[in-house]
Amino acid sequence: MRIAFLTAPEGVEQVELTEPWQAAKDAGHEPVLVSTEAGEIQAFNHLDKADTFPVDEVVGEAAVDAFDGLVLPGGVANPDFLRTDEKAVAFVRGFFEAGRPVAAICHAPWTLVEADVVRGRVLTSWPSLQTDLRNAGATWVDEQVKVCDHGTNKLVTSRKPDDLKAFCETYLEVFAAEAG
Repeated sequence: MRIAFLTAPEGVEQVELTEPWQAAKDAGHEPVLVSTEAGEIQAFNHLDKADTFPVDEVVGEAAVDAFDGLVLPGGVANPDFLRTDEKAVAFVRGFFEAGRPVAAICHAPWTLVEADVVRGRVLTSWPSLQTDLRNAGATWVDEQVKVCDHGTNKLVTSRKPDDLKAFCETYLEVFAAEAG
C-alpha cells in the first residue's frame, strides 16, 4: 500500500509522524510525505523544534488516486496551518470522496472539520477539539481509538501520543482491509 502522510511545513508533532510512518514501513507499505511546500518539514516535540524530514510530494501536485490511504498526524500548529491551505483541504476531502480510508490523531481532526467531512461521524481527538467537532456535526467520544465507517470510507481517530500503539495497529488493519 502507498500511504500519504500530510503535514504542514512546520508544526507536526514528531512522534505522531514517525511512529505511524515506521509502522507502515514495518508492515511493508510505502509511506509518502506530502506537504504544502517542497523541501523539508520541521517537526516538533510539543513546542520545541525536533527533526526535519524531506518532502516527497507537494500537495498541489499529489493525486488522491495514487494513494491507498491518508494519515494526518497532529501537533497544534500542523492542522491549524493545513486547514487554511485550500489545496491541502481539497486533498483531504478527496480521500473521502474517493472512499479511501483516513486516519487522524490528536489535533489533526481540525483539518477534517475544514474539509467538511465529519458530519454524522463518531470520532475522537485531543479533548480541546470536541466542541469544534460537535459544532461541525460529529459525535465526539473519549476513546483511545475510534473507527467510524459512516459514509463511503472508514475513518480512524485517536486522542494523543499515548494512544499511538493502538492507533498504528488499528489504522494499518483498517487500511489493509479497505485495500482488499
